[in-house]
Amino acid sequence: MICTSAPQSDASGGAAPAGPAPHGQAPGLPQSEVQALQAGTHDNPFGVLGPHRVDGQGILRVLAPEASAVRAVLPDGTSIALAQQAEGLYAARIDALHPGDPGAYQLLITHGGHEQLAHDPYAFGPSISDSDLQLLSGGSWLHLSDSLGAHPMCLAEISGVRFSVWAPNARRVAVVGDFNGWDARRHGMRRRHQAGVWEIFIPGVPAGARYKYAITGADGAQHMKADPLARATEESPATASVVPDARAFHWTDEDWMRGRAARQAPDAPMSIYELHVGSWVDEPGPGSLWTRLAAKLPGYARAMGFTHVELLPVAEHPFGGSWGYQPLGLFAPSARYGTPAEFAMFVDRCHEAGVGVILDWVPAHFPNDAHGLVQFDGTALYEHADPREGYHPDWHTMVYNYGRNEVKAFLVASALEWLRHYHIDGLRVDAVASMLYRDYSRKAGEWVPNQYGGRENLEAVAFLRDLNLAVARECPGAMTIAEESTAWPGVTAPVAEGGLGFDYKWNMGWMHDTLRFMSHDPIHRSHHHNDMTFGLIYAYSERFILPLSHDEVVHGKGSLLRKMPGDDAARLANLRAYYGFMWAHPGKKLLFMGAELGQDTEWNHDGFVAWHLLDRPGHRGLQRAVADLNLLYRDLPELHKRDADPNGFAWMVGDDNANSVLAFVRTDGRRHLLAVSNFTPVARHDYRVGVPQAGVWAERFNSDAEPYGGGGMGNGGRVRTGDVPAHGQAQSLSLTLPPMSTLLLRHEG
Repeated sequence: MICTSAPQSDASGGAAPAGPAPHGQAPGLPQSEVQALQAGTHDNPFGVLGPHRVDGQGILRVLAPEASAVRAVLPDGTSIALAQQAEGLYAARIDALHPGDPGAYQLLITHGGHEQLAHDPYAFGPSISDSDLQLLSGGSWLHLSDSLGAHPMCLAEISGVRFSVWAPNARRVAVVGDFNGWDARRHGMRRRHQAGVWEIFIPGVPAGARYKYAITGADGAQHMKADPLARATEESPATASVVPDARAFHWTDEDWMRGRAARQAPDAPMSIYELHVGSWVDEPGPGSLWTRLAAKLPGYARAMGFTHVELLPVAEHPFGGSWGYQPLGLFAPSARYGTPAEFAMFVDRCHEAGVGVILDWVPAHFPNDAHGLVQFDGTALYEHADPREGYHPDWHTMVYNYGRNEVKAFLVASALEWLRHYHIDGLRVDAVASMLYRDYSRKAGEWVPNQYGGRENLEAVAFLRDLNLAVARECPGAMTIAEESTAWPGVTAPVAEGGLGFDYKWNMGWMHDTLRFMSHDPIHRSHHHNDMTFGLIYAYSERFILPLSHDEVVHGKGSLLRKMPGDDAARLANLRAYYGFMWAHPGKKLLFMGAELGQDTEWNHDGFVAWHLLDRPGHRGLQRAVADLNLLYRDLPELHKRDADPNGFAWMVGDDNANSVLAFVRTDGRRHLLAVSNFTPVARHDYRVGVPQAGVWAERFNSDAEPYGGGGMGNGGRVRTGDVPAHGQAQSLSLTLPPMSTLLLRHEG
C-alpha cells in the first residue's frame, strides 16, 4: 500500500521550522469533559478532539498524555504551538483548519526528549458508509469482513489502519497497541449508532503492530478484548491481535480452482487424509511449520493417492489441547504454525500437487477466555444470556446466538474468508448435531423449547441453510461437510427442498457399527453380522463420507490397530481387510493420519505420527495397501461413479453370518467390480459367489497379498465364471478366500 504522504515518523529537534506564536487562545472545555478525556472515559472524543469550527473560528484540540509540547505543522512548514489547557490536553485557535481536511496539518509531539510527527486520527471523518452500516445491522455478511476489523488503507492519500468493531452496548471503545503505549486514553473511537459499530482511522500504524480493544462495558467496567475479526494474531499464550499485511498473496492455482468442482462432485473419487498440523511433521527444521509441511505433506498425500487433506481447525485458539476445536480467532490462521501468507503458500503447494484442502470449522461454540467473545461489550453479545441456551455443558463453552443478525453475519463471513481469501476447497462443519437440537446433552429443565414447544433449534437451522446458500453462491466449486451424528433428515438435501444444503455428511453410524464388528474376536462376529450390513439400508439417504477420524483414536479409545483382535500380525490383517471393505463400500473415504501405517498407540497431539513403524514390513505393507486402494478407487469408475446412486450397488452375499463373509457388486453402469470380505482367520476354498457378467474377473486387490504383509493366498490373478447359478445370477465365480481378507475382482470380459 503506497500513499503519497509520509507515514508517521519519529523526528528529533528541528523536524519542522519554528513558526509564530499561537493564533489565539482556544475556548476551554467543561471540567467534566476534561476529566473524562484524562480518565479515558469520554464516550465521544471525536466531538471535542481534532479540528472544529466554533463560532466561525477554527479550534484544534489534542489529547497527548505525558507530552511536554504539541505543535501543529501546516503544509507550508508553519509550526503553531498548542497551549496546554489541562494535563495532557492541548488546544489552539487556528482559523485555517476545517473539519474534514486531514491533510491540512500534522502534529509534532514532544515526549521524553523525542519528537514524533504524525497525522491526527481525529482529523478524519467516518470511513464506513451509512449504507454499509445499514447492511451490517441487517445481517449482511457481504460487507461485514470488509468493514470490521483492522484494515490497512489510504484515506486522503495518508496511509494507516482503520480499526472497527461491533460493540453496540459499550459505553466507550478505544484501540490500544504498540503504537500508543497500550494507553486507552489516546485513541477513543467514534460510535456509529445505527449499527453499534465503533471506528477510528489511525495514520502510520504498520503491519505487524499488536492491538486490542479497550471496551468500557454497559456495567462501566473496562475489558481488554482481542479483535473478533483479526486476520492475524500473536502466538499463544499471548492474546493480542495483529495488524495484517496488506500485500496480496500471489496464487498460482488457477487451473486447480477452475477444475475443483468436478473433483468434488458426488460422482468423483474423494479420499481424504485428515491430520493435526502440529503433530504430523516430526523433524525440526528452518522456517515455520507451514513451510515444513508444504515441503512434505502435498507430495506424501499425492503419492499415497489421497485426493484431499483435511486439517483439524487452524483458526486461532487459546488452548492447544483443544486441537483447535475451541477457536476465538475465526478469521486468523493460528500464529503457532506460521504467518497467514505462509498458510496461503501451503494451500497453493497442495493445489500444485493436485491435492485439495479441507478445513475443520467450528461455529457451534467458543471458549469463555476473558480476551475473547464472551460478554464482549459487557453483555451477552455473541452468546445467549440464558445459560440454558448460551452455555455448552459438554465442552464448558459458550453457544452462539444464531438468531441475531450480526452474529449470523459474523459466522458466515468467517466461512467465506477461508474459502475466498485462502482458496480452501471445503469446510467440514464441526458438531452440527449440537447446533440442531436445543436439548443436546441437556437434562429436562436445562433447555428452552423453540417457539412451537419443540427441541429443534430453528435459528441454527436457518443459519446453516444461509451458510450453505452463501457458500454455493459466492464460492462455486467449494463444498461444505456436516459432522452430524443423528438422523436429522435432509442434511445434504437442497435448501429449496427443505434440506440443510450441505454437500456431504460424515456417516457416523457406519463408523460406529463397523468398528464395533471389527473389535470382536472373529469367533463371535457371526452374532454381529448386521453391524456390517445395516449401513446399506440408509447409505443413499444422504451423500456420505465414511470417516475413520481423529475422534476414534483419542481419549483412551486406542489406535485403530489396537481395536483389532489378536496378535500384531492378526491385527494388521484385520485392518487391511477392513480398509478393503471400506474402500469398496459406497461413500467417500476419510482416514486420520497414522492409520495408514497402522499406528499402534492412540494419537497424542503433543507427539507425532509413528513414522518409525515403517521400518517394520507389516506396517510398511499396510501403507502400501492403502495407497493401492486409493489408486484403484480413483481409477475405477465402478468404485465412485454411482456413489450417490443406489443402482450402483447390489448385494451378492449379505447373509452368510456363519462364515462372516460379505460380497457385493459396484457398477458405473458399464463395468462391474466384485468385493468379497472374509472376516475370519479361516480360508474358504471353492466359495461360490454369483456375478452379473460372464467371463474373466481379474483380482485387482487382495489384502492378503505378500507385498502387504499377508500370506499370499489368492486366485492366481484371475477367475473365469462358470454356468452355475448363485445369488440370483445365472453365473458365478468359485473363489479362494484367504483368511481375514478382502478381494476386489473386476470383470474384464
